[in-house]
Amino acid sequence: MTYIHERANWPEFRLDSSKLAGQLAAVRQSQIRLLSRMGELGFSLRAEATVQSLTEEILKSNEIEGEKLDKDQVRSSVARRLGVDIGALTPADRYVEGVVEMMLDATQKYENPLTKARLFAWHAALFPTGRSGMIKIIVGAWRKDKAGPMQVVSGPIGRETVHYEAPAAASVDREMRAFLHWFNSETAVDPLIKAGIAHLRFVTVHPFDDGNGRIARALTDLLLARSEHSSQRFYSMSAQIREERNEYYEILEATQKGGLDITAWLSWFLDCLGRAFTAAYTVLAAVLAKARFWERYRTAPLNDRQRLIVNKLLDGFDGKLTSSKWAKIAKCSPDTALRDIDGLIGLGILQKDAAGGRSTSYSLVTVAAV
Repeated sequence: MTYIHERANWPEFRLDSSKLAGQLAAVRQSQIRLLSRMGELGFSLRAEATVQSLTEEILKSNEIEGEKLDKDQVRSSVARRLGVDIGALTPADRYVEGVVEMMLDATQKYENPLTKARLFAWHAALFPTGRSGMIKIIVGAWRKDKAGPMQVVSGPIGRETVHYEAPAAASVDREMRAFLHWFNSETAVDPLIKAGIAHLRFVTVHPFDDGNGRIARALTDLLLARSEHSSQRFYSMSAQIREERNEYYEILEATQKGGLDITAWLSWFLDCLGRAFTAAYTVLAAVLAKARFWERYRTAPLNDRQRLIVNKLLDGFDGKLTSSKWAKIAKCSPDTALRDIDGLIGLGILQKDAAGGRSTSYSLVTVAAV
């Protein structure tokens, strides 16, 4: 098997501009429309949309790697670092803080040059304990391949399928010097195309023991922010890749096992990005619905516990809300939780769900009704 990085003239990629031109124009127009629509919002609503989008980006980027982070911790960490008031904050553990720190450095400081030291800092932030799960890894440095070549495999031990084998560790420093020079250089390549190439090139070099996918997606976000000249994020490329994870791995494997013509990869990347722009209108709708809700109930006599839980419901509560969950989240007694719930039912904010188990659950009255 000959991999793309073993081809003569790597990494001088070829692409068919005529095949991508119409697609690129359509995606760029979608990007402009979305940014224009978001620009019509007030500052506080844009800030809320940014918190939601970055939270989704971080959660889904980790889900692609099979890791599930606590949504409340991620959202609180993002909001605190951006100075956005979302009410009570949930303390975040050091792993969540590290992931958030990396993403915010990429998107809020998108104009800064990408350097080896910066990448090493991102990697160290992703792995604060120096371990990936139970396995000790090299942190904040290029991989060494002491246990053998860096491979992407699946299947049971002894019958693994090798999907990809990265360049030897001895060549990583050279590969990354070339990558960083290209990344920071002004080129005639459209910024959206450059984001797609950067993603592919980074995961192909696979310079770290672990975390390559998450860092590649952070680099994608950095270049997308550069293309918009804005640190405000209103869409999540990682969330869309998560939705299309199987297709993502299939086109990535096919490209890494192919020649230097990467038109098919870039076509998929642009399509995925376009769908991310479309999905962003769901974030916009949620932000506007939340704003309308609090405008309607701005004078309602709600206590801090009620505001806390209602905001969690508006932000997308995982599972069903019961009185016991209320008591746990709000740190109050079951009786107090029930009184809080009854108060919201009386105001027409909460409703009992249809019977569906041993515990009564509650949900917000539909947005259309409020």
